[in-house]
Amino acid sequence: MIFVVLSFVFSLVFLLWKKLVEKWRGEACYILEYECYKPTDDRKLDTELCGDLIRRNKTLGLEEYKFLLKAIVSSGIGEETYGPRNIIEGRENTPSIKDSLIEVEEFFYDTLDKLFAKSNVSPKDIDILVVNISIFVTSPSLTARIINRYKMREDVQVFNLSGMGCSASLISIDLVRNIFKVRKNRLAIVVTTECIGPNWYSGNVKSMILTNCLFRSGGCAILLSNNPSLKHKAMFELKCLVRTHLGASDEAYECCQQQEDELGRPGIHLGKNLPKAATRAFIKNLTELGPKILPLRELIRYVLVSNLRRYMKNGSPKQSGSSSSVNFKTGVDHFCLHPGGKAVIEAVGKSLGLSEYDLEPARMTLHRFGNTSASCLWYVLAYMEAKKRLKKGDRILMISFGSGFKCNSCHWEVLRDLDDANVWEDCIASYPPSNLTNPFMEKYSWVNEATSDEITGY
Repeated sequence: MIFVVLSFVFSLVFLLWKKLVEKWRGEACYILEYECYKPTDDRKLDTELCGDLIRRNKTLGLEEYKFLLKAIVSSGIGEETYGPRNIIEGRENTPSIKDSLIEVEEFFYDTLDKLFAKSNVSPKDIDILVVNISIFVTSPSLTARIINRYKMREDVQVFNLSGMGCSASLISIDLVRNIFKVRKNRLAIVVTTECIGPNWYSGNVKSMILTNCLFRSGGCAILLSNNPSLKHKAMFELKCLVRTHLGASDEAYECCQQQEDELGRPGIHLGKNLPKAATRAFIKNLTELGPKILPLRELIRYVLVSNLRRYMKNGSPKQSGSSSSVNFKTGVDHFCLHPGGKAVIEAVGKSLGLSEYDLEPARMTLHRFGNTSASCLWYVLAYMEAKKRLKKGDRILMISFGSGFKCNSCHWEVLRDLDDANVWEDCIASYPPSNLTNPFMEKYSWVNEATSDEITGY
């Protein structure tokens, strides 16, 4: 028992010390405005168009059709997501640099025009510009294209991040936060999106076909500052950010990769070890995040129960695990989860003990916009705002996953009541819908009973 008490006291002192250090080292980082992107209606991927896209792929056989049918139906994605123009127009096998530039520039100029107008900030006022796109790089850089379009200052600091996957937006926020620590009274813009067109997979390898079912077009532009005089205008304040990287593990490193198949067709490979890597990264991230955001009473409870569990060796593993789990709801009011897929949302929700109300923003984002890679967190946040959930003083936890393999998380405080519908304006009244069933099964269920000869007529 003495060992338990000493262990408890030591753990408590250590947690208090960490909290004090974080407070002393903290630097202001505010979100002033953000703008999500909604492509035009002619880029929507409804059931009929998705069926046409699959039919155009002549490398698919019966088993691949069945696999795709199952993947689409169980994905949690609806009929109103968006795709690149070159794919919709039937040029997915011959993407050009021009196609890629059109894809990203449509997003750049739509969101940035709206962001500058909404915030009443001039492009010449921007001190820092960060752009993250994982799988498209060009010269001049994408930041240079933005600078040229908006005639920004010659001394603007620019950063291009690539290859970071779905967790890139929080990495960009972390980069800005670190610059803020040494540069006072700055304005920064983070531009986060993905370029899907060049990496649409036209082969028949199942681990690479899957990304076609999940990823969709989208993006977000975010205006940040560390100027204390702008706090009264800010929407959110960053309280802490934790990054976890398992790249040293071959298994984690190889589970999500951009590559070519045996015939040289490019795409994104999602390996069978991805769920295992994601779980490891998630646990490690939460282990570091917990002491930073949870109230002292929850930390004391957890440390005490954990040490008692070790002391009481006769306790069953099931009882011990449930009694010593951390309750993140004691430090978080809203959970902004990466909508990477239905299984991802359900797994994270189960791990954190979340309710259907907590998971609704991520589920609805996946249904309406799909997985837009690094930007999808901001669509989830926009859903919460459109539903008028975000009140002054509320705390938001963002969790994202990405290739590498990475898990990044951050904790925000809401600085004022928010109710802007943002990108959800035209449809928020109809969400959540009464039925999330994907109509793909209704129209194409015959594939499950088809023969190889019959499938060629599809």
